[in-house]
Amino acid sequence: MAERRPRRAWSVRTRITVVAVAVVAALLGIGAVGTVWTIDRVLTDQISAQLDEDLDAIADAVEAGGASAVSDQDDDVLIALHTGARTVVNDEDAIDLPAPNDIGDRTEGQVDDDPVLILTEELGGDLGTLVIARSTEEVGDAVRATTMVLAVAVPVAVALIGIVVWGVAARALGPVDRIRRQVDQVGADTLDQRVPRTGNDDEIDRLASTMNRMLDRVEEGYRTRQRFVSDASHELRSPLATMRQYAELARAHPTSAPPDELADVVLGEGARMQEIVEGLLLLAKLDEGSAQSGARGDVDLDDLALAEVSRIRALGTASTDGGGIGPARVSGDGRLLARAVRNLVDNAVRHARSTISVGTSTAGSAAMLWVDDDGSGVPETERERVFERFTRLDDARSRDAGGSGLGLAIVAEIVRAHGGTVRVETAPLSGARFVIVLPASAE
Repeated sequence: MAERRPRRAWSVRTRITVVAVAVVAALLGIGAVGTVWTIDRVLTDQISAQLDEDLDAIADAVEAGGASAVSDQDDDVLIALHTGARTVVNDEDAIDLPAPNDIGDRTEGQVDDDPVLILTEELGGDLGTLVIARSTEEVGDAVRATTMVLAVAVPVAVALIGIVVWGVAARALGPVDRIRRQVDQVGADTLDQRVPRTGNDDEIDRLASTMNRMLDRVEEGYRTRQRFVSDASHELRSPLATMRQYAELARAHPTSAPPDELADVVLGEGARMQEIVEGLLLLAKLDEGSAQSGARGDVDLDDLALAEVSRIRALGTASTDGGGIGPARVSGDGRLLARAVRNLVDNAVRHARSTISVGTSTAGSAAMLWVDDDGSGVPETERERVFERFTRLDDARSRDAGGSGLGLAIVAEIVRAHGGTVRVETAPLSGARFVIVLPASAE
């Protein structure tokens, strides 16, 4: 069975034109019918009013001059006077006038195949019944003429309106199509291209502005991804190169390369590579929103902080002050939040001269955790960039060992996933203070 091709949808221009033509055609059709009906009613009412005047005048003439007065009347009006014994008419066609049963009622009829409006009245005394009629052929002629004119004018008007709407729609949607073509031409090598704005602050101008903002985001995302891939490649190449150099040295000079030293180098560089890869995988999961295990619940930041203080004291890598740790409870993924706290503490240990400080507190609806060090600090101009992936600062803070360049980026993404913020400022110890602010858990 042959696969049916999907029917191509009408363009916006076509749909606008079809809808406009349909609406106008319906309105003009209703207007045409109303016009014909109005002409018919107005002309018929005029004849009816004239017939009333004729009836009064003829009745007065008959009452004054008798039946002979009928023959003296204008033959524009057909008159028949029924006296019982005979019928007196003013025109031979009047003989065919019917005598309606309801005296005084108007009725429509035909005389010699011509449409007429008939009116009857019972005269006083023995004068009989007066029946008069006027032709309504002019009404029919006017209605037919109007109908013929409208039958030609309405389709012509609809066609003209369709042409005008088609042209106006084309003119109105032309800039949209130009924007579409311009955006369609943007590629990886031309991400700096932008859509020209009209400057009129209308819908088209705002659309161009929106498209330009979208292109800005696309370009920034593309450049960021390029930097990320380049930096990741560079970070992975360094340990790989070290491992290869030691392996080549061991092959070329087996006796001069102690196995223990070679093993230590390979294990160290392998651990560094593993840390980088795991960090990249975690960031990828955070980017797509799948990093959280789903086991969200109340997490005590103070417990996480105390655990890190105990760990650093056990390692003896820095003097650690936990005196500022107070109650702070949030709702979230405890595994990820513990990772964020550990990354901040490890970062502080790497950059501290001798001392770090960890604290937590709750202020209103916000829970805070901060980690201080007495190192060289972070310049104000670099405090936003320090949370980017593989960021390397130009000062002494960048000259550390053991970091993957992803720790603070992971912290920023974890905090963002929990609806919080992270910032860096100057610590009381003169180094850097990293502050996490999260929505406090409802008690």
